[in-house]
Amino acid sequence: MIPMSEKEHIPMSDVAARAEAFLLSEGGPLSMRKLTSILGADETTLHVALDELAAALEGSGIALIRTDSEVSLSTSPRASEAVRQAFLDTLGREIGNAGLEVLSIVLYRGPSTRARIDYIRGVNTSSTIRLLLSRGLLERTANPEDAREYLYRPTTELLAHLGVRSVSELPDHDTIRTELEQFEKSQTQFEHHGESGDTGGDT
Repeated sequence: MIPMSEKEHIPMSDVAARAEAFLLSEGGPLSMRKLTSILGADETTLHVALDELAAALEGSGIALIRTDSEVSLSTSPRASEAVRQAFLDTLGREIGNAGLEVLSIVLYRGPSTRARIDYIRGVNTSSTIRLLLSRGLLERTANPEDAREYLYRPTTELLAHLGVRSVSELPDHDTIRTELEQFEKSQTQFEHHGESGDTGGDT
């Protein structure tokens, strides 16, 4: 990768430059809605500006991190492994294996309900999820498919600590995601088979 000092400067639009300034001054994540309001830009303009900013930062020590609802600046992927390992070592001591497992499910499977997380882990995760929410590692959003449930998503703060710009940059992301999907599918098939067998036995 060519260092930024050796690359031609990539110009940014005024909106992209102002977005960078606000993110730097904030020192943490900003919601897409708030950033749109601050910049006086519509959603489409904001996404274009953030794409420009991400391109301008490529190869530097800073990276743009985005989720569906938030955006932030953090360390770049070139230092991701050292940052990730240091964070996981500290986090493992603070939230334990249960917390790491819940975070792994949400990071690799995607936005998940508590029922889905419980199903994959095989235990109730209410207290663990509350802890992760209080630490700012998970965010809770409405579930468009069921108003009675919430979806839990990774925050930009979590991604920043892991040294990645999106979940797709996590180690073995596609492989682990596929394995989780296959596990859920196999469990569902097993349960349906068991229910069918029980019904037949009772008849």
